[in-house]
Amino acid sequence: MATILVVDDDPGIRQLLTDLLEMDGHVVAVAVDGHDGLRALEVVRPDFVILDVMMPGLDGYGVLRSIRAQEGDPVPVLMLTAAADPDSASRGWADGVDYYLAKPFTAEDVLDLVEGALGTRVPTVGEDFPGAFRPESRP
Repeated sequence: MATILVVDDDPGIRQLLTDLLEMDGHVVAVAVDGHDGLRALEVVRPDFVILDVMMPGLDGYGVLRSIRAQEGDPVPVLMLTAAADPDSASRGWADGVDYYLAKPFTAEDVLDLVEGALGTRVPTVGEDFPGAFRPESRP
């Protein structure tokens, strides 16, 4: 599957996401704060980043700006936040975040976003995905 970097200062959230993503077949690297996250980005070269907004030192917005300043194909970024107000979301969108998810979140929410971004989610009949079809209408 994919290599995913989880950057969050909350050890419980890091462990929850690590367990969830590893059970789904992904390789997971973790970072405990924004500065650690930037160092990990250089070493790990992830396919997807899950990034907490509020962290001591360098916050998620600072990490996101650094990610977006890198050359090459942009890595998809999901920002997690306990502050799900419109101003925080607007700031994330302005800085180039791909997905924004409020805490608390469900496992399905995270997996749907990761798998959708990485193109690994298989649409089921009736879902509104390009290319989805009903077996009887298959060409």
